[in-house]
Amino acid sequence: MTEKRKGARSIKDIPPDILIQLNNGEIETANLTEWLAVDQRLLLENLLQQNNRSEYLKSILKKVDELKKPTVNSINEAIGLGILDLTANNKDEEFLLKLSMHKADLVRCWAAYTIGRNKIYTTKEKLKKIQQFAADTHFGVREICWMTVRPDISKNLTESLSILIEWTKHENENIRRFASESTRPRGVWCEHIQELKQNPGLGLEILESLRSDPSRYVQDSVGNWLNDASKSQPEFVIEICDEWLRESDTKETKYIVKKALRTIHK
Repeated sequence: MTEKRKGARSIKDIPPDILIQLNNGEIETANLTEWLAVDQRLLLENLLQQNNRSEYLKSILKKVDELKKPTVNSINEAIGLGILDLTANNKDEEFLLKLSMHKADLVRCWAAYTIGRNKIYTTKEKLKKIQQFAADTHFGVREICWMTVRPDISKNLTESLSILIEWTKHENENIRRFASESTRPRGVWCEHIQELKQNPGLGLEILESLRSDPSRYVQDSVGNWLNDASKSQPEFVIEICDEWLRESDTKETKYIVKKALRTIHK
């Protein structure tokens, strides 16, 4: 097993050979600094060239150029949606399969958009197909994949929650975490779910299932979920936290509760 790369702390410190490999799609980004440093246009061009799909480049870059505020995330989304359009029009499932298993994490992020924003899939189908991305070993892919399906989760909340409650029992902590993170009432870099802001009790079954989860990654997400809810429904969160401490006297629950109440106790 190869040792995991640490990654540079600032973009200027990334070795030139590493940057070339990142932009060629030969390696994964090791940290957020590298993630921000990748030239996604160049990565796209190289990817299309390597797969004899260079004719896709112009129309995808047009989507990127039309962005009012180009950020890493908005460029990522524009490329993902551009690939989705072209592969749908050309019935190019073979290319999509390659992207979803590509060694470059940003390419797998683009692939997540081709599922999460594909109008031919129902919410249930999207969640089923996105699960492999939720289980991804790379932090970037895991963050992007819940964002791709969040509009559907928000629109079909009852159905989504009933599917995601099953994910809380999964052996993979990344999949369990997705159930919580994707349904956060406020969330990060995404639209709020108004229904959950007003009535966070709708998500309680998911939270209850994870209230003493052994994974710190999951605990952080559950704590953040409740902290989101505390900004519009503080009484609800205080009540739940009191109940949890009474019923579940574990260090995991205590950690979640502390994180959940941090805004209220400021």
